[in-house]
Amino acid sequence: MRNPFTILALLVGLLVVRPGRAQELNATVDISRQNVAVTDESILGAMKNEITRILNETNWTKQPYRPNERINLRMFIGLTNIPQAGTYVATMRLIATRPVYGTSYETNVLSLTDGNFIFNFAPTTPLIFSPSNNTFTSNLASLIGFYAYLVIGTDQDSFSRLGGSPYYDQARLIVQYSNGQTTTTNESDNGWSDSSPRNRYWLLNNLQDPQLEAFRTALYAYYRQGLDVFIEKPADARTSIMSALSGIQKANALRPGTLFVRAFFNAKADEIVNIFRTSTPEQKQQLVTMLSDADPDDLAKYQTLLGR
Repeated sequence: MRNPFTILALLVGLLVVRPGRAQELNATVDISRQNVAVTDESILGAMKNEITRILNETNWTKQPYRPNERINLRMFIGLTNIPQAGTYVATMRLIATRPVYGTSYETNVLSLTDGNFIFNFAPTTPLIFSPSNNTFTSNLASLIGFYAYLVIGTDQDSFSRLGGSPYYDQARLIVQYSNGQTTTTNESDNGWSDSSPRNRYWLLNNLQDPQLEAFRTALYAYYRQGLDVFIEKPADARTSIMSALSGIQKANALRPGTLFVRAFFNAKADEIVNIFRTSTPEQKQQLVTMLSDADPDDLAKYQTLLGR
């Protein structure tokens, strides 16, 4: 398991210092098909290998990472339709994790689903993605690049306050140059536009909206000031996590139903219950009251803390 906390990092105020050089992501990719006939099964293997190669071998940032500091990422792509040869419609689920300092525990930072994962793929045509070119090469390359930067951005936000900003900016460039390009490639991907309030365009908008900055500062309070100190100072950790959740609640009240809030609680609901299982009755009640507003979908889980 990677340990992102070097002695040097601790001495300079727990900034993310990553000496050495390696790619940023440690990704595994799984391709499955759901009632879809594939005439040549080797295509799925080639698809898996190409997506894994781009994720793991691209230098996404200029920041050095040690091999054991790479961000663990799992991507599940379920093919749901092949409208024509070489064009694939799929649902993609992504789970990104980070270690909790001083433990062997890996916590989910992102858990989200993209139901509009549409792309062309040919085994004879290698995927091309260049972070420096900022040009559209294929929808699949844009999808991979967008989510790579989203993962890196949220990981950085969890280590330093608003540390993910440069990587969200890179994701924004991908949105801009990909929007409209798929109309000529038979992929019809409207996830790059504001056509739906629950697509990747709006997910990124939530993260970059100054009025919703509490979403991102909550990541730092939750992980770095909360989980990472939990072993040594559990009461302080719970206080920081409560503060993080309060910030998310307030941002959610300002802009109800945002996709980022749903993605956050998809990843964290069970963990939050475990964190507060041994807290005081007063704190449990405060938590449940707050999350009944911020995360009503998981209210039954939180109510177990009250013995209900």
